[in-house]
Amino acid sequence: MKFPKPLENSNSLLAKYLTKAVFEQLKDKKTTNNFTLKDVIKSGVKNLDSGIGAYAGDEETYTIFATLLDKIIEEYHDFKKEDLQQSNLNTDDLFAPNPDAEGNYIISTRIRVARNIKGIPLGTIISKKQRNEIEKQVSTILKSLKGELAGKYYALNNMRKEEKEALISNHFLFQSGDRFLEAAGLNRDWPNGRGIFHNNDKTFLLWINEEDHLRIISMQQGGDIKEVFVRLVKAIEKMQQKIDFAYHKHLGYITTCPTNLGTAMRASVHIKLPNLGKNKEIFQDIAKKYNVQIRGIDGEHSKSKGSIYDISNKRRLGISEVQCVQDMYRGVIALIKKEKELERN
Repeated sequence: MKFPKPLENSNSLLAKYLTKAVFEQLKDKKTTNNFTLKDVIKSGVKNLDSGIGAYAGDEETYTIFATLLDKIIEEYHDFKKEDLQQSNLNTDDLFAPNPDAEGNYIISTRIRVARNIKGIPLGTIISKKQRNEIEKQVSTILKSLKGELAGKYYALNNMRKEEKEALISNHFLFQSGDRFLEAAGLNRDWPNGRGIFHNNDKTFLLWINEEDHLRIISMQQGGDIKEVFVRLVKAIEKMQQKIDFAYHKHLGYITTCPTNLGTAMRASVHIKLPNLGKNKEIFQDIAKKYNVQIRGIDGEHSKSKGSIYDISNKRRLGISEVQCVQDMYRGVIALIKKEKELERN
């Protein structure tokens, strides 16, 4: 294996920290699941516009390739290797009264966490058999849910046309087109071993074997952030009763992408901000101050449509789940305040 020269034309964190010395130190190493440095970096080498450029294949990846990944993690999360992750899913600790009770700005709220099952390789190298076993295990649990969380499961490889169209119209259906995930090996055997569940009210959603083994999602129209968080915690607790998730005292919940480590939580709103959209510098300054990210409404790497933006917490590692949601909440409060000021001017 030779040093990947294309990275010289990339601004990713991978390109920044994969020096030739680090490369020589790690190039012949591999995890017990045979995940190599080449596997870690292949998406970033192929996609030079990556922000990170590195993916994990198992929990051991973060130890074997720590010389590289610790630097990426430290810069992205501002989290040092001696720090410990903290968890707090106590809903009583979250202060988040609806910041837009009149419904003038916030269109919808969505909070999700990623989870991977302990002892099973991550999606980048998981076998077809292991992926199918996860789908069988998790879908069985989902079908047994009662009350608010009860709903229907859809296997991606056995879906009727009208079901597929309905899931697409609700923006529930994850697909295989992402080139970053494709290059990392996450789209292998598509669509086998993958599925989507949603409750009857369409406010609780769970993806099986997308980027991570599970994506647990709570969402609803409007800006009642606390209500969305409470439902999410309820769903997480139900899944944890039957599944042992991969967790590390330093890195928190183990995920395929280093950006999701820690809480593995992304709390977001879709919010209409036409005036801030015209004042990008002010918009970015507020986002930076309150540790939130600005994305288009179709997710990462997408653009805004109709002045609607996806605003989410940036920090995930080194803070608790409650703090993640609190970050997003404070950022949204500040953005709405500035949007109102710009409306008056």
